[in-house]
Amino acid sequence: MSPVVIANPVGPAEIADALGLHRPTPEQATVIASPVEPSLVVAGAGAGKTETMAARVVWLVANGIVSPERVLGLTFTRKAARQLGERVRARLRRLAGSGLLERIDPSGALRATVVAGEPTVLTYHAYAGRLLSEHGLRLPVQPGVRLLSETSSWQLAHRVVSTWDNDLDTDRVPPTVTAQLLALAGELGEHLISTEKLGQYTEWLCEVIENAPRAKGQRASLPVKLQEVLAAQRFRLALLPLVEDYHRRKRAEGALDFADQMSLAAQLADGYPAVVAGERERYGAVLLDEYQDTGHAQRVLLRSLFGGVEHPPMPVTAVGDPAQAIYGWRGASAANLPRFTTDFPRRGEERLETAHEFGLLTSFRNPPEILELANAISEPLRRRGLGVERLRARDGAGPADIAVALLPDVRAEREWVADAMAQRWHAEKEESGKPPTAAVLVRRRADMAPIAAEMRMRGLPVEVVGLGGLLDEPEVADLVSTLRVLADPLAGSAAARLLTGARWRIAAADVAALWRRANELTSPEPRAKEGDEPELVAERAEQAGLIDAVDEPGAPERYSAEGYRRIRRLGAELTALRRRLDQSLPELVADVERTMLLDVESLARPGSAGRAHLDAFAEVVTDYAETAPTATLLSFVDYLNTAAHAEDGLTPGEVQVVPDRVQVLTVHSAKGLEWEVVAVPHLVAEVFPGKRRSSSWLRTSTALPAHLRGDAADLPKLQIAEGYDRKEVQEALELHEEGFVAREADEERRLCYVALTRSERALLVSGHWWNESSTRAKGPSIFLSEIAEVMNEADPPLGVVDLWAEEPAEGEENPLVADSRTAQWPVDPLGDRRSGVATGVDLLLAEMAALEEEPESEPEAEPLPAADDDEIPLPPEPEDEEDYLPDDEYFEDDEDVIDPEDPDGWAADTDVLLAERARSQSTVDRVALPAQLSVSQLVDLASDADALAQRLRRPLPLPPNTFARRGTAFHSWLEQRFSGDRLLEIDDLPGAADVGEAPDTDFEALQEAFENSEWADRVPVAVEVPFSADVEGITLRGRMDAVYADPDGGWTVVDWKTGSVPSEERLPALAIQLGAYRLAWAALKKVPVERVRAAFHYVRHGHTLRPADLLDAEGLRALLRNVPQE
Repeated sequence: MSPVVIANPVGPAEIADALGLHRPTPEQATVIASPVEPSLVVAGAGAGKTETMAARVVWLVANGIVSPERVLGLTFTRKAARQLGERVRARLRRLAGSGLLERIDPSGALRATVVAGEPTVLTYHAYAGRLLSEHGLRLPVQPGVRLLSETSSWQLAHRVVSTWDNDLDTDRVPPTVTAQLLALAGELGEHLISTEKLGQYTEWLCEVIENAPRAKGQRASLPVKLQEVLAAQRFRLALLPLVEDYHRRKRAEGALDFADQMSLAAQLADGYPAVVAGERERYGAVLLDEYQDTGHAQRVLLRSLFGGVEHPPMPVTAVGDPAQAIYGWRGASAANLPRFTTDFPRRGEERLETAHEFGLLTSFRNPPEILELANAISEPLRRRGLGVERLRARDGAGPADIAVALLPDVRAEREWVADAMAQRWHAEKEESGKPPTAAVLVRRRADMAPIAAEMRMRGLPVEVVGLGGLLDEPEVADLVSTLRVLADPLAGSAAARLLTGARWRIAAADVAALWRRANELTSPEPRAKEGDEPELVAERAEQAGLIDAVDEPGAPERYSAEGYRRIRRLGAELTALRRRLDQSLPELVADVERTMLLDVESLARPGSAGRAHLDAFAEVVTDYAETAPTATLLSFVDYLNTAAHAEDGLTPGEVQVVPDRVQVLTVHSAKGLEWEVVAVPHLVAEVFPGKRRSSSWLRTSTALPAHLRGDAADLPKLQIAEGYDRKEVQEALELHEEGFVAREADEERRLCYVALTRSERALLVSGHWWNESSTRAKGPSIFLSEIAEVMNEADPPLGVVDLWAEEPAEGEENPLVADSRTAQWPVDPLGDRRSGVATGVDLLLAEMAALEEEPESEPEAEPLPAADDDEIPLPPEPEDEEDYLPDDEYFEDDEDVIDPEDPDGWAADTDVLLAERARSQSTVDRVALPAQLSVSQLVDLASDADALAQRLRRPLPLPPNTFARRGTAFHSWLEQRFSGDRLLEIDDLPGAADVGEAPDTDFEALQEAFENSEWADRVPVAVEVPFSADVEGITLRGRMDAVYADPDGGWTVVDWKTGSVPSEERLPALAIQLGAYRLAWAALKKVPVERVRAAFHYVRHGHTLRPADLLDAEGLRALLRNVPQE
C-alpha cells in the first residue's frame, strides 16, 4: 500500500494530544520527528525508549511517510518484542480512532491505510529465521529444515564426540568435550569464519611458539606459560574435525542450530542482491532495539539489508545504551553501537555522511541521588570514550533513600540487608496498605539462597528467580521428580525430593525405615551379611528403590502414624498416575501437575507470574511432543537429563516484577526491569567485580583468535614480529592478555551501573570483609569504595553510610570458619508463618465442618520418632489437602475497617474461602481471554467456549492433519491463479474453524470443482486482506480470502472452504466468522455494513452458503462482553 501524501505534517505534541497521551519531552520530540534517515539514539536507563520508539512509528505513519505494514521492529527477547508490538499497535489504533486523521486527510485514505496494516515486530533470531525460510533455497537450505533446541544440539554433538574414532589426546570427559565443541561451533558461526581459516591461523601461532629461539639464560624446555597457551591452541585444532562432523550430521538430518540460523541469514543478506531488494521493498522504516547487544553476524545481516553505501539511505533507527552493554560473554559486541553511524550512512549534500546521533538522557525512573552514584560508577568508562553523557533525573523527581554499609563478615551483611529490606517493606505496607516492589540483585547465583533464607526469617515473602535453569525452579523440579519416578522407580534422588519436599515432608526416621524396606523388597535378607561380597552388596543397593517401598511400605509399626499416612497417600497418587501413562505426553504432564496440586500452589502467587515457570515447562513438553520421533515418557526424561547439562536446566519463564514479595535474582537477569526498593549486596573484592582472570582466546580453546573476529578492530592486537625469541613471544602474549582483562573489568563496571539504575526509590548497597571459607579478608570492591567516597563527599548528603567496619588486623583468623550452623530438616515451607497459617486453617476447617451433615475428622498425628542420629521433629500440618484459593474479585479494599470481634480478620477470610469453595464446586475453571483473538478462536468461543478455554489454558500439539495440508495446497493454487500474494497465515489455516471435513485428498477434483463454480470467471478486487479491530478491549485479528465487487456497488467477502457443508446446528457459530469479515470490510471501506455481503464457498460441493442473519457490531460486542479478560 502506497503512503499517503500529507500537505501539512503534524508534530509529536499534536499527535500526543490527539491520542490522549502525555506530550513528549523536547529530547524525545527530537527523536520522534527526526529526519527520515538513519539515526542512532543513545537512550540511558529509564529514559522512556520504548514509548519513544512507538511514538516514532506513529509519527511516521500519521505523516504519510510509511504505511504500518512497512514498519519493521527488532529486539532481543519475545517479551520485549511483545511489549513493543503491543504498544505500537495500541497507539495506531488510537490514531485510527482519533479525529486527527480526518483533519489532516479528509479523503480517508490515510485512515484506511492505518486500519488495514500493522507493523512487524520480531526478535532478531525470529527475523533471521523468517528470512531463511523464504530465501534459504538460494544457499541452499531446504524449506523444511528443523531448528534444533540447545538440548537437541547437545544430543547431536554428544553423539559426534561419543562415536569419534581418533585420539583427542585429552583427559576431558565426553560431556565437557561436547560443550566445548558446541561453543567453538557457535563462535565460528557468529563471526562467519570457516574451520579452514581458523585452523590455518592457529597452526601459525603454534609454529611461532614452538620455533621461537631460546632467550639468553632460558632452559631448553618451553616455559610453562607458553606451554599452557600452546596446549589450548592444539586442543582447538583437535576440535575442528569434530566441528566439521557436527555440521555434516546436521546437514544429513536436515537441521540447523541457532548459530546457523543467524550466520546463514547474514550470508543471504551479504551475498544475494535480490534478497536485499526484496526486504527494502517490503519495509520502509526499521527500528533496532538494544543495538549494543547485537553480535557480528547480526551486524552483517542488518547492515547488508538496510545500510551500507551501495543503496539509498532509509529511515533505520537504532536504540541502545553503551553503558548497559553487559553481554559480551555471550557474543555481543559493544562496538556495534558506535559503528552504526558508519554502517548506516545518510546522504549529505555532496557525499554520504555518518548517521544522525541523538540522546535520551533524562531518566524517568531514578531519583537524582541514585543517578549521582550511577554516573560516578560509569565515569571511568566515559573517560575512555564510552559515548554516553551523564544521566539526569526528570523534573520533580522525588528524593532517594540510600543506605551503604561495609560489614565485618558475610553473615552480618546478610542480616543487615534483610533487616533493611524488612524495615522498608513493612513500613511501606503499613503506610500505604501495600508493600513496595523489591529485589535483591546479586552477582553470583551461589549468593541467592543464603540471603533469601535470611529474609524469610524476618517474615518476608521471597521468590528466588533463576537460581538454576527452568528445571531448578521448585515447582518444575517437583513435577520433573514425579515424572522421573514414574519412568524409573530406581530414581533415588527424585524420590528423595518428593519424600522430603515441601508437600510430604517425610522425616529422617521414616525415610530410613523406607530405605530398609526397599532393601527387604530386593533381597530375602533384610541386611547384607558380614561375609557378603562387595559386588553383591552394591548390586542389592542398585536394585533397592525407595518408590518400590512407597508402593509397599510394609507394616505400619515401622513408621510414625503421620509418616505412614503420608507415605500411603503418596503411593496411591503414583499408582493412579501409572494407570494413566497411556495419555499423550502433554496430557500426562498436565495430569501430574494437577494430581500434585502444583496448579493450586502456583495460584498462591497472584497474576500470571505464579504460572510462569509451569507454563514455560508446558511449552517445552509440547515442543518435544511435536518434534521428537517417539515422544514417550522415557525418552522425554532422557531429554531432560540432557537439558540439565546442555542448557543449564532449560531457560526459565520470563522474569516479571511482582508486588507481593522480595525477588532475588542476578544482575544480568534484572536488566530491563525496575523495583521501588533494590539491594545490591556483596560488592566485595573478587566477587563484584569478579576475580580478574584472562578468558582470552590464548588460553581458551573455544574462543576465536582476536585477529579473526568480526570486531577485531576494537580488540587488543597481538604484536609478534618475525624473529622474536621465547621471552619476547611470552611478553607479547601477556600484553595481549592484559588488554582482555581490562575489557572484562569494563564490562563488570557496566554491570554495576545496571544494578544501581534498577531502583526507583530506595537503594541498599553493601559489602563485607570475611566470607565463610577464606583465610584472607576480602574487603570492599573498588565499586563499593567509589560509592562510599561519593556518599561521604556529597553536600547535601545523598544518603547514609550506615556502618563501615574496620579492616581486620594482619594475621587475624576468619571467625566464620569454625562457626558452623545447624538447621531443621526437612525444612518447614511456612517457616515463621506456620503459627498464623495454622490458626487460619483451624478456623476454616471448623466453619467447613459446621456446614457438613456428618463432619469427618481424623485423629491427631502421633509424634514422629527421632532418627538414629538427629532429632528432627515434623512440624504440624493441616489435616487435609483441599486448598481453596479465592479470586481477586472476592476481595475488597477495606483494610482500614477493623471488626472488633475479629481483629485479625480470620472470620472474614474464612467467609471468603467458603464462598470460593462453593463457587469452585459449581463452575468450571475460568480462563481469561488473551488480549488478541483470531477469527477462528472467535468461532470456537461461540461454538464451544469450554474447549477454547482448555486450549488457551493448556495448548496441546495438533495431530497431523491431511485436510489442512489439502487446504494449504488449494490456497497455494488460488494464489497463483489470482496472481496475488500468500492467501493464508499459519494461524488461519483453511478449515481451522471447520468440523467434520470429508477425508478426500483428491486435489485435482478441488481444482475442477472451482473452475466449474460461479466464482471461476470473476476477478476479486482484493485477496488476503488482513484486518485488526478493537472490540470490547480485545484485538480481533483475521485475514479475508477474497473480496468481490458486486454490480449494485456493494461487495461480497468470500471464504473458501475445502471441507464438508456444515450442519444446521453448526452454521450459526460458523457464521460469526463471516460476520467479523463483513464488519471489517465495511470499516476498511467506510461504508454501511448493509452494503457488504459475506459467503462461504464449499469448493468440493460447488455450494455457496450465504447465511441470512450475520452478526452485527453490537452482536459481536455482546459475544465478548461477558467473557473474563486479562
